[in-house]
Amino acid sequence: MRIDIITCLPKLLESPFGDSILKRAQNKGLVEIKVHDLRDFAKNRQKQVDDYAYGGGAGMVLMIEPIADCIEHLKSGRTYDEVIYMSPDGELLNQSLANELSLRKNIIILCGHYKGVDERVRQHYITREISIGDYVLSGGELAAAVLSDAVIRLIPGVLSDETSALTDSFQDGLVAPPVYTRPAEFRGMKVPDVLLSGHEKKIEAWRFEQAVKRTKQRRPGAIGE
Repeated sequence: MRIDIITCLPKLLESPFGDSILKRAQNKGLVEIKVHDLRDFAKNRQKQVDDYAYGGGAGMVLMIEPIADCIEHLKSGRTYDEVIYMSPDGELLNQSLANELSLRKNIIILCGHYKGVDERVRQHYITREISIGDYVLSGGELAAAVLSDAVIRLIPGVLSDETSALTDSFQDGLVAPPVYTRPAEFRGMKVPDVLLSGHEKKIEAWRFEQAVKRTKQRRPGAIGE
């Protein structure tokens, strides 16, 4: 998989992709992540990529020309399955969507900033708009990193334990059950006996029961009563 991220603040993305699982995925050759500075496609010496909104109002808007030039430049080199814009009013990111995108080969992610992007970008260049929640961030960079992490970890070979991604929260529509590790007792707080029993079927049944219980508590309406 290849992910191209377009941003006017590329340094914000150095840390998320420079460590841990995402770095190892790149080192293994399982994913290629390219961050593109939108200012490289600016038309003037000031590297301007934003301007005032027509009609007035507070805040600046990312201009269509540098964004269009960047997207068209990328498309001249390969075919992209999706051109995604990270937006507060986009489709809400969930596990099902992450699973779907993990099957794509090439993706462009556009990070908004300031008051967003010229609407013509959204109408003519974007194939999908995605939100990581009903709130507003200073820019789309952190949201792009969240989306990338959710997708990349699902690619076969990225995680050392092949079953880890399959047992994540929401893969089966349920949140994850409680987990415990050593010691079995700490200051009077004990690990449930069933987890120490070694009885695989009983453990699986307990985990499912706890997942259902926790889902009903924390995501009311997510499953039928």
